[in-house]
Amino acid sequence: MCGVTGLFTNRLSDPGTLTEQVRRMMAPIAHRGPDDSGLWIEPEAGLGFGFRRLAILDLSETGHQPMASSSGRFVIVFNGEIYNYRDLKRDLEQNGVGFRGGSDTEVILAGIEQWGIRDTVGRLAGMFAIAVWDRRERSLSLIRDRLGIKPLFVYRKPGLVTFGSEIKALVAGPEFDREIDVDSVAQYLRYLYVPAPHSIYRHVSKILPGTIVTIRDPAAPFPQPETYWSINDVAIRGLANPTTDSPEEALHELEALLTRSIEQHMIADVPLGALLSGGVDSSTIVALMQRAATRPIKTFSVAFDAREHNEAPEAARVASYLGTDHTEVLVTGDEALSVVPKLPDMFDEPHGDISQIPAFLISGVARQHVTVALSGDGGDELFGGYNRYVYGERILKRARQVPRAARQFIAAGIGVLSAEEWDRAHEVVAPLLPRGLKHRLPGDKLHKVRRLIRSDNVASMYRSLISAWQQPESVVRGTNGREDEFGRMLLSERPARLLHRMMLADQLTYLADDQLAKMDRVSMAVSLELRVPFLDHRVAEYSWRLPASLKVRDGTGKWLLKELLYRLVPRELVDRPKQGFSVPIDGWLRGQLRDWAEELLRPEVLARDGLLNPDPIREKWNALKNGRSEGALAMWSVLMLQAWRQRWTA
Repeated sequence: MCGVTGLFTNRLSDPGTLTEQVRRMMAPIAHRGPDDSGLWIEPEAGLGFGFRRLAILDLSETGHQPMASSSGRFVIVFNGEIYNYRDLKRDLEQNGVGFRGGSDTEVILAGIEQWGIRDTVGRLAGMFAIAVWDRRERSLSLIRDRLGIKPLFVYRKPGLVTFGSEIKALVAGPEFDREIDVDSVAQYLRYLYVPAPHSIYRHVSKILPGTIVTIRDPAAPFPQPETYWSINDVAIRGLANPTTDSPEEALHELEALLTRSIEQHMIADVPLGALLSGGVDSSTIVALMQRAATRPIKTFSVAFDAREHNEAPEAARVASYLGTDHTEVLVTGDEALSVVPKLPDMFDEPHGDISQIPAFLISGVARQHVTVALSGDGGDELFGGYNRYVYGERILKRARQVPRAARQFIAAGIGVLSAEEWDRAHEVVAPLLPRGLKHRLPGDKLHKVRRLIRSDNVASMYRSLISAWQQPESVVRGTNGREDEFGRMLLSERPARLLHRMMLADQLTYLADDQLAKMDRVSMAVSLELRVPFLDHRVAEYSWRLPASLKVRDGTGKWLLKELLYRLVPRELVDRPKQGFSVPIDGWLRGQLRDWAEELLRPEVLARDGLLNPDPIREKWNALKNGRSEGALAMWSVLMLQAWRQRWTA
């Protein structure tokens, strides 16, 4: 895992200037690669590559980047890991190709010389963001892995293209226009992230997952991406050709695929471990890791002093059963709060997913012991784990059958009580309820239902479940209401079933732009390589061939994955309501963070440069201070935006 950056320009630059420009771009991403750095320039082409290395495979000099191919035609900078590189290396050696070292980077280059860029990328299994310079064709290819595990940003102005693993590298480039994309701000306030290919800046875009962009002239319009793999196409093909396996056979196939993926993800020349929350996804990964290992694997969790936000006891029980070498660190509220000032620098594009805080803390714990950690990210998206998949489809269908006036009446009734008041009422009657009606944070779920039934169509109904601000256009001035992938997917006719459209919409945007972006930044901030075995593309392809009944069954998600886990770990250790990383953000904003928030939310600060409308923000802020927690996430998104603006645009 590393950091890459570079530039391609037709503006005349002498070698010294070009070298200095690349060095400046490398400096802000040094945390991504503390072990080594490298630089390569071709002044006559106006091209420069910069690299920061976190050494994982082949720790010797033969793994140094930028790296040139054996013929000298191709030069590469590469961030990520290729898990099937040994298989590819054997294929190349059988064709007479020799190797100097043992890095996966050298295998990629040898493949490009043997098979070409497009065919080589199609053979790679792993996570990667790659820049390849073809010295003969004078072309720069920018490549991103299939599911968007590794980031790659591009800044474009006539005569100049810069790229990098993080936007801060582009900010340090020869020039940088800080004009904000107003529509991106609105989308961020809705989703807590900016959906690709856009970014918070008008002149910065994200290379889309599964694509290659080939640039031959930095002065020409930016080329259209070439798609080499598409989760949308995978979904359509998989649903058209579902597996005919029995549940038992499907379970066996899933186990084999995950086992192969995990064994390949465990290849490293440095200490390796896993993040363990005690939930289904991380417990499955750890159980299969331990089965494949010859000694206790290292596992890590953080314990929080707030009981309702603490999964550490469950993680400890799973670790004890599996016999892992487990490390648990207690984190106080003050220690968690100390992360907040670091977030705007860590996330150089606004990111409002509050789980960024515990994710950063557990990454820091792991980094004290290992250089590589595996996580369970992706399990929910591939196997139907989110509660909104389970009850969303059912409620959406029923809600559409109820007249709008009746839905508005029911929504108004739910809104009479705050989420906290519903929680207190539920605590009174919970002992009398059957297990299926006992929920964690029932008030929050009821208010989600309230938002859902007030919506007009399926797209807006589902979007209400995942929106921090239901109407961000009331908060952001000048937005054009740009259409997004969520709306397009949910209103499309393919896939035919709503459950599949919900899952595909999440895989197209939320997975890469929220979950994976978050984990990349927090892990790289402490120089930890994070690997995600669920997101091996072969596992993803098989998941779309599974019938819906093997994902969502009897009111529960991830049915098949849970059946696999129950073979590895006693059911009672992992069978509990879904929790995930969470923090008491509403209490923090009313308490220790109140002064910080008040400063960022002063009307004159909100009104600076006319981007935001202070009135709805102040209204929600006052409601939160008065005890209504439903707006906590919306307020957090504004605060992260304001803190980001203070750091990057002031």
